[in-house]
Amino acid sequence: MIPFPVSEEKSRLLREKMESLGIREEDLEERFIRSSGAGGQKVNKTSSCVYLRHLPTGIEVKCMRERSQSLNRFLARRELVERIERLMGRGTQRD
Repeated sequence: MIPFPVSEEKSRLLREKMESLGIREEDLEERFIRSSGAGGQKVNKTSSCVYLRHLPTGIEVKCMRERSQSLNRFLARRELVERIERLMGRGTQRD
């Protein structure tokens, strides 16, 4: 899995949830686009917004919460896991 700028524990929990739900990196379409909103020149020059689509379910996630692309990649995956859990009727627990 891709190294994310979060604690090893959070990264491990995400990896375990993805494995338990059968979400593979190969099943994800990932694109990077420019964010919108506040942030000035930094936002206008960098593609920090992450678009993630789970091909088997068609679920799409767009994350531009942080200025860091790598952190947005983690957050997009976490949001995708939560949406798939809701779709399957499982409860979610956020750290």
